[in-house]
Amino acid sequence: SIMSSDPCAFSSFTRCVTKHLNLSFHVDFDRHAIRAKVELTVESLEDRFSTLTLDTRDLKIASVSANGQPARFSLGPKHSFKGTPLDITLPFDISRGQHVIVEVTYETSPSSSALQWLKPEQTAGKNQPYLFSQCQAHHCRSMIPCQDSPSVKHTYYAQVSVPKDLVAVMSAVRDGQEVDPQDNSRIIYRFRQYCFSYTLWSEKEFVDKAAFEFSKTETMLKTAEDLAGPYVWGQYDILVLPPSFPYGGMENPCLTFATPTLLAGDKSLSNVIAHEISHSWTGNLVTNKTWEHFWLNEGHTVYLERMIGRCMESEQFRQFKAIGGWKELQDSVNTFGANNPLTNLVPSLQDVNPDDAFSSVPYEKGFTLLYHLEELMGGPEVFMGFVKSYIQLFAYSSVTTEEWKNYLFTYFKDKVDVLNKVDWNAWMFTPGMPPVKPQYDTTLADACITLSQRWIKAKGQDLSSFNKSDVKMLSSHQLIEFLSLLLQEDPLPLAHVKKMQEVYDLNACMNSEIRFRWLRLCVRCKWEEAVPMALKMATEQGRLKFTRPLFREVFNFEKYRDEAVRVFMAHRAAMHPVTSGLVSKDLKVDTSKTTSL
Repeated sequence: SIMSSDPCAFSSFTRCVTKHLNLSFHVDFDRHAIRAKVELTVESLEDRFSTLTLDTRDLKIASVSANGQPARFSLGPKHSFKGTPLDITLPFDISRGQHVIVEVTYETSPSSSALQWLKPEQTAGKNQPYLFSQCQAHHCRSMIPCQDSPSVKHTYYAQVSVPKDLVAVMSAVRDGQEVDPQDNSRIIYRFRQYCFSYTLWSEKEFVDKAAFEFSKTETMLKTAEDLAGPYVWGQYDILVLPPSFPYGGMENPCLTFATPTLLAGDKSLSNVIAHEISHSWTGNLVTNKTWEHFWLNEGHTVYLERMIGRCMESEQFRQFKAIGGWKELQDSVNTFGANNPLTNLVPSLQDVNPDDAFSSVPYEKGFTLLYHLEELMGGPEVFMGFVKSYIQLFAYSSVTTEEWKNYLFTYFKDKVDVLNKVDWNAWMFTPGMPPVKPQYDTTLADACITLSQRWIKAKGQDLSSFNKSDVKMLSSHQLIEFLSLLLQEDPLPLAHVKKMQEVYDLNACMNSEIRFRWLRLCVRCKWEEAVPMALKMATEQGRLKFTRPLFREVFNFEKYRDEAVRVFMAHRAAMHPVTSGLVSKDLKVDTSKTTSL
């Protein structure tokens, strides 16, 4: 059954469904626009079908045709984040099960929220411009008129014309290239995505570093296949994006997008890649039907990612990661407020911009529920059996929480009495922290707790007792946890953080997860020297996870509030539109009144 509506989309998919897209893109770097033509193969789900609505946002529509005949079209009123509905009237009727090819010729706008155009100076190489797209959750419509909902899955074929010094890559299998017959200074790249090679794509400044950092990927893929079943996407490529990419990773089939913040000798690299690899099963093979069911993508993916960690490191390591995840969940709940319905595992997104709802709740509340069920059902091996079976049953389709839960009860039919004791309403539809806190094994966390407590309790005269050997035996995962614990307490006295720098030299640490927490701690303790370093980190990369809290931290340091706003305004034009939109909310900058600098 297909759900009747998606609150984040205008297109209705009870009446028709897209089966295939044929795209041709002409990328114009001078005008920051893509001239494009898309052919949508649409199947009717009702008799006498003659009108359809597609999602668009900031697109200039030139013409529409159906099976080669001109079709009437009109654009509805613009909605703040859903964009503009494109209503199309076919010049004929088709009946249930019949296909029609709808062709739309159009151009994207320079302000498209899915596209980030980088001038050469914004890239690592500084010579060539760069363009990338990020469509989750609802930004695809600003690049392609489509049924922009995760419940609609289809194959696609694409050809992309770019200037001949550039390369195009997509989340699809490469299908050759040729000189553009219209313009011999350009090349057309072709791609097809039908539902195993392994390649790494990146600007050459990052290549050697990247190849070394990503070398564990093949072991991870193999481990994931043992856990979740065969990898079905044909090839697994990683594209290392420019520093402004707003997320740590983005799991496009065949092509994971990764951020270069992962390349600084970073142990968190393996987490992000493990997470994105896991999405090959949960998210890409089985997808949430609407963004309200996002936890089905992310909770299962975190569960699978930590299972990979268990196989490659140890069960204690998985437990340690779970403890860290519980803290991140606590942070999100504190930020949103414990009564905020956006902290529900299954939130209602009626009239909510999905970007504003993005948080660690679907990831970590989702993981906690699955871990709790694992304990009730008989341990990791038993529960992983369910996860694998769920993936096989729902492969290539989109799922709701209801369907997932029904299958859970079917699979564990001999344990239904235990499942009936779970307070499903509290887990799914109640805001705040989960109703149950699992008892995780704290072995690896204890060293972090002990050291953080020493710092919290230390008086001025005790500072001489700290030395560099305190952190010698801690892994980078543990160092991250130590700093996270300090961030949960009242700010330390300034003398303490100065001493911490003197003995541990954390300013020299380039691991972005550690650096991010260390700089937040310094700014929070009002160490003025840290302010420029924090603002530099907030602007020289664009991961939302780092950029937003760093700006917020400086903004809350009264003396530097104006400086935070000034630096943001100076960098805003170069930021990804999703990032600049969210940061301007945090800094209370009214973007409508200010012109971009």
